[in-house]
Amino acid sequence: MHQSPVDPSGRAVWRPVGIRDVDITGGPFARWQRINHEASIPLGMEQMERSGALPNLRRAGGEGEGPFQGYRFQDSDLYKQLEALSWEHVRAPESEYARFADEAAAVLRKAQRADGYLNSHYQVVKPDKIWAELEYSHEMYCAGHLFQAAVAAARAGIGPGVVEVARRLADHLVEVFLTGGNDGIDGHAEVETALVELYRLTGERSYLDLAAKLIDNRGKGLVKDSGMGMLYAQDHLPVREAGTAVGHAVRQLYLEAGVVDVYLETGDESLLECSLRRWEDMVATKTYITGGHGSRHDGEAFGERYELPPDRAYSESCAAIASIHWNWRLLLATGHGRHADLIERTLHNAFAASTSADGLRFFYVNPLQRRDDLVEDAYLGRRREWFACACCPPNIMRLVASLGSYVATTGDGSLQLHQYMPGTVAGKVRVETDYPWDGLVRITVEEAGEWELALRIPAWSETTYVDDSPAEADPDGYFRIRRDWQAGDTVELRLDMTPRLSYPHHAIDAVRGCVALERGPLVYCFEQADQPEGVDVAELALDPRAPLRVKPVADLGGAGRTVLIETDAVAVHQPRGGLPYTTKPLATSTAVTATAVPYYQWDNRDGGAMRVWIPLA
Repeated sequence: MHQSPVDPSGRAVWRPVGIRDVDITGGPFARWQRINHEASIPLGMEQMERSGALPNLRRAGGEGEGPFQGYRFQDSDLYKQLEALSWEHVRAPESEYARFADEAAAVLRKAQRADGYLNSHYQVVKPDKIWAELEYSHEMYCAGHLFQAAVAAARAGIGPGVVEVARRLADHLVEVFLTGGNDGIDGHAEVETALVELYRLTGERSYLDLAAKLIDNRGKGLVKDSGMGMLYAQDHLPVREAGTAVGHAVRQLYLEAGVVDVYLETGDESLLECSLRRWEDMVATKTYITGGHGSRHDGEAFGERYELPPDRAYSESCAAIASIHWNWRLLLATGHGRHADLIERTLHNAFAASTSADGLRFFYVNPLQRRDDLVEDAYLGRRREWFACACCPPNIMRLVASLGSYVATTGDGSLQLHQYMPGTVAGKVRVETDYPWDGLVRITVEEAGEWELALRIPAWSETTYVDDSPAEADPDGYFRIRRDWQAGDTVELRLDMTPRLSYPHHAIDAVRGCVALERGPLVYCFEQADQPEGVDVAELALDPRAPLRVKPVADLGGAGRTVLIETDAVAVHQPRGGLPYTTKPLATSTAVTATAVPYYQWDNRDGGAMRVWIPLA
């Protein structure tokens, strides 16, 4: 059985490799997978009891006492946790994972109603409102995460009871919403992509048909008013007509994953076309330099075009994950490297920043600027061990566990490398690299024969060499080599890791007149902890002509190995008092050395100020 989160059966240009087909042996992501195994997943398993996810379901099954704990979508935390440990069981088997899955399945079986319905909140708190509050109930959203957990468990070979429960719930959805005449849709998209994957696992066509119906019905005003408006739930225009990403960012991005999934199984070109149209608009006008999405705290939402404030960036960790899901499906559907480019940007920055170096604390919100007088609340400020609304931590865990499946694909007599990490891939090649710290990627062939090797050339690499010869990407973003390979043959790819200044589009008002630092796939930021004593990071201004100096560091205060960037800058001092506006320039400046750290490593040392975008001197 294919062991990855996505297994398209029809029109994919490329086929994903399985999690076990890729062994990531070094670099930041091998470190993260180890920490995910040793720290994050065990923490998540403990939290399933403490947060109420398992106790709620026991109450739905007639066991236990006390009030319902948490939010109406509390069940989904357990389902994401089950998916995470299932994929981790594929990567690094543990008997504890199988035991947890079996015990959770027993709880789910007891909680599930005779007709297949399952949602602890509505069974315990509002049994008279089942399917009656779809605008905000998250009933289908929770079901979707159960379906994805079931797919993972089945492909991992554990927890057969999870699949049984999921299929009974899916059959119930079909009976109510496909053949039963109910045209309702969940205010939070997610079930669509999950239903398609459950169809791929089981071959049950009605699951695909229901996913297609739910997508066709969105934008027809069938989501009742939740108090957040029609844009919030992407119910303002039919999917094929909508031209830009709007509303709650995670909902939009999960919806897009489902849209592309349905295209891949049905061949409905109009779905791919509209999704690509929104992707192009979103990338050009609504994407943070870190790959994050969602510029408004109000509604956790996309803003207007070019509305990308760094300090008020919401950039939810779940949105980064959903973006990777959507881009992965687009990559499979089109074979175009621009989707792998955005996966790389998101993976190394917005997503990688979500978790502390020890794997025990998480960001819900990922700003690009933090002031030293920030007032923390339940979600803003420093990373936290858990949240009342804990959608992000188990979501992070499931992607880290399944990361190997996003590294490469295969085609007819071909292997495509999309992400560069040291390790072995699909039994065909061994990759040796110090990426993202160094741009040299050495590939050794392990499977003899005639086949094509396609290497993604990132858009940021100004000069690229393959075996010491200049190399240019083809229109799809890849450099392709077809030959009759012998075991032991090598190919060396060298990407340009020269540090660079990035300038924002003029229409991004919030950072006009500023620059950001990048090196390779990494976005950098300036943390207070690295600046000279007495220099406030808010005072820094950069000279665009100053050289950018690379400084390798063995360990950044427990955050692991890194490469810092130093540059000549000025600290701008301005007196405070009265209105913060003057008719005369009163500022003075002092020459200083400013130091930047990879964005994904920030907030591992102190709770001080941070900036990605720095004004020009």
